[in-house]
Amino acid sequence: LNGLAIQKYSPKQLARERAVLLQANTVSFAFSVHDVVEMGRTPWMKTSDEETDARLCQQAMRDADVEHLASRSFQALSGGEKARSSLARVLAQDTPIVLLDEPTASLDVRHQEDVMVVARRLAEAGRAVVVVLHDLSLAAAWADDVVILADGQVAHRGSPSEVITEETVKSVYGINVHVLRDPSGRLVVVPQRG
Repeated sequence: LNGLAIQKYSPKQLARERAVLLQANTVSFAFSVHDVVEMGRTPWMKTSDEETDARLCQQAMRDADVEHLASRSFQALSGGEKARSSLARVLAQDTPIVLLDEPTASLDVRHQEDVMVVARRLAEAGRAVVVVLHDLSLAAAWADDVVILADGQVAHRGSPSEVITEETVKSVYGINVHVLRDPSGRLVVVPQRG
C-alpha cells in the first residue's frame, strides 16, 4: 500500500488509508446509529476537529439514507438498515481507499442503486473503490473494471462488456444467461428460464 508492505502500517495508520465494509455488521452494545457512524471517525481522533467530524458523519448518514435512524439503536434495525448504517460508518472514515464487501446485500432495489451511486461518486472523486458483488447486472452497470473469480483465482478481468458475456457466465457459474442492454446501454444479466 503506497509502496509499503501492509505489515509496516500500524492499525491506526491503515485505518486512515482504507475503510472496509464487511458482509456481517454486528454491534455488541446498544449504540445508536449516530454513535456507530461516529465510530468511523475514530482513526482521526486528535487530528481533526469536532466540526469536521460532525460534517463528515452527517454527510455519510445522508449518503447512506440513515439520517432518520440516527437516534435508533443499531441492534433494533432491520438487516438493510444495519447495512446502510455500517456503510455510513465506512463513509465517515473518509479514506482514499474504500473496500465494500457485498454492500447491496439485503437492500431493496432503490437502496442498491443509492449505494452504487455513492461508490461511483467516490471513484469519480479520485478514491480507489473496490466493490465485491454477486449481482452481475449491478457490476456491469457501475464498474469500470470487472474481475470474476472462480475457485479463488482470477478467471476474467476487463471492462464490463469484455467480461460479462453469456459465455463467461456459463463457464464460471454453470448457468445459461441472456446478456442484454437496457435503454441506457448498460448490460443486464438475466438467467435463461424454461
